[in-house]
Amino acid sequence: MTPKLAKIDATLGAIITDINLADMDDANWAFVDNAFAEHAALIFPDQFLDEKEQEIFSNHFGKLEQLRGPEGGKVVPISNVKKDGTISEKEEHVFKTLRGNEGWHMDSTYMPLAAKAGVLSAKTVPPTGGETELADMRAAYDILDDETKKKIQTLSAYHSLYQSQAKDGYIVKTGTGYGYHTQGAPLRPLVKKHPLTGRNALCIGRHAYKIPNMNDEDAVALLDELLENACQSPRIYKHKWSPGDLIIWDNRCVLHRACPYDFSQPRILQASRISGDPKTEFANTGADDLASGFDGTV
Repeated sequence: MTPKLAKIDATLGAIITDINLADMDDANWAFVDNAFAEHAALIFPDQFLDEKEQEIFSNHFGKLEQLRGPEGGKVVPISNVKKDGTISEKEEHVFKTLRGNEGWHMDSTYMPLAAKAGVLSAKTVPPTGGETELADMRAAYDILDDETKKKIQTLSAYHSLYQSQAKDGYIVKTGTGYGYHTQGAPLRPLVKKHPLTGRNALCIGRHAYKIPNMNDEDAVALLDELLENACQSPRIYKHKWSPGDLIIWDNRCVLHRACPYDFSQPRILQASRISGDPKTEFANTGADDLASGFDGTV
């Protein structure tokens, strides 16, 4: 079976068929690696990987993050369905976290070490809504005028999961779960050079909230303007899930978000996250006024 690649109508992404991600040889891996470097996001229909198979697939791209702390795992559900089969209520932490995921973001930029890539696969999907959107931050940088490029070239922003959740009215206690840590808010450049391709990309999204030496109002206005302009056609791809689908995207240059859906309907995705290379994805941290116990260590 020879893999086939079809480009999609966006500046990022490609669909790969005629491939079995649970049974890969060297030639298939080379095909996937080359496609990933070029397109930054790959969609694989009809895979139906179990948890272990997804872990093996994800491990090809690097070491996996341990999600949700010691009690979590390397492959975890992103779901509104609880272990007892009931649907999460609006007052519960899971519900509020899932609602937060509806904002454009990069994974783990609020951790000292940001993620290299994200992987999602679909188990159960609602009849309408619940899509996942991806946005190309390489193309978003490319379309900026020279004045804006010059303005942001030396700017950085602090990233915080506390702050992004607070925007939605959810104040989270330190230690509540993954991302709600005492290590402070990482400071990341607004313009990031991709370590493999050398292309510049914007590093923005809902977790970015404060720019050093800029008043908060101006910083928020700039970050919002960049985000609004970035996440427009043809730089976005909206994926309508079917059970068995798997997507991997390059977290170093791609934003993503979940689309709203009827929360009374079950939606179960399976997630894994590839750790970034400390040489390029590590960031120093500063105090986060919504987190307690900042000690400056990592």
